[in-house]
Amino acid sequence: MLTKGSVLSTLDNCDQYESFHFITLEHPYIFTIDSRLNVFRSDDGRWAIASEILGYNPRGGFISLEIRYFGNCLFNLNVEGDRPYNYYTASPLDWDNFQETVDNGEFILPDAKFWMVRGQEVPLSHNPQDYLEAGIELKEDEPGEIRAEEAGRLLIRQYSDLFRATDEELYKSIPKDLEKVLVIDEWYHKEFHQSQSPYESREVLAMFDLTNPEVNAMVQRELDKDNKRNAELWESRPSGYETWQQIADVIVTGDPSLYKPTLQPNSHWSNWPEAGSL
Repeated sequence: MLTKGSVLSTLDNCDQYESFHFITLEHPYIFTIDSRLNVFRSDDGRWAIASEILGYNPRGGFISLEIRYFGNCLFNLNVEGDRPYNYYTASPLDWDNFQETVDNGEFILPDAKFWMVRGQEVPLSHNPQDYLEAGIELKEDEPGEIRAEEAGRLLIRQYSDLFRATDEELYKSIPKDLEKVLVIDEWYHKEFHQSQSPYESREVLAMFDLTNPEVNAMVQRELDKDNKRNAELWESRPSGYETWQQIADVIVTGDPSLYKPTLQPNSHWSNWPEAGSL
């Protein structure tokens, strides 16, 4: 039987698989550009959430769209080795065109005129005033430089439908008969991670002589440290605040009007300054 508690438990415990993780808006390798939540359900108790994170990864040299899944009926997940992953990456932008418009995969070239997004030419702006009026503070390591994520943050305001996931992309790992009942473009969010301590692994422990009191004490200290960290992070679990509590209500009842947040949304990229910091 589908219950609010079972939905929230799935979200709280998504990290029980090493390759499953909760939504992160402050990924150290990705400059966040845009985000969205899509909520799906059926009357027979199946449900799913698909998050969208559009971001620029300077290591990959590209803007991509990460779609991350949660639910009780997921299938066709990406698998590497024997590990299923709860996300995959879609590419709204044309790779070749993007590479032709950026310098070292980071800055928009002065003569770059457009990005090709889902087959449509989207004009690029080189006017700093356009960015200023949109609330985008240009970093400008050199005068006049516009970074790829900055250009993306401006364009998403004008061409959001082109950059966001299509239904075909969203339904990749969700049964197509589930109804999309709620779409959320801004929400109150907390970063949440749980990870198994390496000192719980038999393979790691086998590297130590645990009969040695000093070594055993060191291992225990490290284990205690990791457990303390997880306990502190647990305070930010999804079930602990209204965003996911109300989304769970919508999933159980099918009534989208039950999502009526009182907390100020903070999912906008400007609230996550450490994103892309590495």
